[in-house]
Amino acid sequence: MRNQNITLGIIIGNRDFFPDKLVSEARAEVLKMLNEQGIKPIILEEKDTKLGGVETYADARKCADLFKMHKNDIAGVLVVLPNFGDERGIADTLQLADLQVPVLIQGYPDELHKLNVANRRDSWCGKISVCNNLYQYGIKYSITTKHVVHPTDPSFLEDLRQFIGVCRVVKGMKNVRIGAIGARPTAFNTVRYSEKILQKNGISVVTCDLSEILGHANKLGPDHPRVKAHLEKIHNYASTGKTPSESLIQMAKLDVVLNDFMEENQLDANAIQCWTSLQQNFGCNVCTSSSMFSEGMIPSACEVDVTGTLSMYAMQLASGSPSALVDWNNNYADDDEKCVLFHCGNWAKSFLPDIEISNAPILGTTVGVENTYGALDGRTPASPLTYGRISTDDTKGIIKAYVGDGQLTNDELNTFGNRAVAQIPNLQGLMKHICKNGFEHHVVMNASHTSGALKEAFENYMGWEVYHHEG
Repeated sequence: MRNQNITLGIIIGNRDFFPDKLVSEARAEVLKMLNEQGIKPIILEEKDTKLGGVETYADARKCADLFKMHKNDIAGVLVVLPNFGDERGIADTLQLADLQVPVLIQGYPDELHKLNVANRRDSWCGKISVCNNLYQYGIKYSITTKHVVHPTDPSFLEDLRQFIGVCRVVKGMKNVRIGAIGARPTAFNTVRYSEKILQKNGISVVTCDLSEILGHANKLGPDHPRVKAHLEKIHNYASTGKTPSESLIQMAKLDVVLNDFMEENQLDANAIQCWTSLQQNFGCNVCTSSSMFSEGMIPSACEVDVTGTLSMYAMQLASGSPSALVDWNNNYADDDEKCVLFHCGNWAKSFLPDIEISNAPILGTTVGVENTYGALDGRTPASPLTYGRISTDDTKGIIKAYVGDGQLTNDELNTFGNRAVAQIPNLQGLMKHICKNGFEHHVVMNASHTSGALKEAFENYMGWEVYHHEG
């Protein structure tokens, strides 16, 4: 994913008894690399301080003032050490700017045949000093995989890619607003959560009784222009299969009202009541609308799983692609590292190349299959997999999470609904962690490998308790 619309503050550390050319060369190399990666830099001009670097307190004030002018745009800060650098100048800059964003520390490697006075860097040592000072100042920071690394090295570019994901998550999770539509289904104690713990972490929940949504939807006739427009949107989104026209109209009416609710309340994601009020009182499933929301980068979960849709939102931020809420549902034959992921389903179209609007056979056994149209049918093919879950632990008063990476496979799977086969190293150990720590049966999947970014964002910058499953 190209890093469109990402802005980083850049601090080039300097110490004046090192060669000037090292700073000038680093500046040119870093700016060229950032341009190639589609990242906008906010950086001192070379005329603002000596070579545009930061060394003295006066330099720190100039850089901090520049950063504060762009505070709403800067998602993170990259500290570049072409030489030892001045650790106090860097720490003072970050303290004075008070951006409260992720910080990545990079140091240039020395070349073994260039350890003379004219070329020596000492960034290996300088990076330790910078980190020590940031630790003293209470400023949170991230480090690269290699202690020192050239900014064009593939290892650094991967670190930068992950860091951008961290920045997106940390920035995006500030003041996020989630719509909770309807009451939690009585049978789903597993999706209980604490609004107060979420609010303490800057996450707001806007509630709405399902009867209000259905009441507004019932006032819309089949010939209403907006109903017709949303009906066309549904037809353009997925094959309707054998879905009756009257069910499609109900789905369109529901979609109109749900979109109005989201826009009126400026919401970033939603979680909607499903089992079984919608089917009994309105005669359709909400899955198609949820899928369209998620495909449009507005995560939508069923069963009023608010922390489930929050997990979807976080993964979407990290990867730049839609997420899906799924059940850890079945073993896969006798393979201890594979399992079946399933939902009725409401997965984003990106996961379902063979998407078709259908019904929900399991739910249909109690409410009548004719009342469950709107559920989607489709198989997710092989792809990278990041999985995870955010949960409020009310007894501890904290937010906790688990994340990890695996693969989705093309193994045979003959069933209905939205479905996939996941392969995860030490899956049995992961299941033990989930069960022993009281996590929900719902998990979120994303077609990426971004668990490292999620862990760093949640744990280091947001202060949550995180288990990173690595097999």
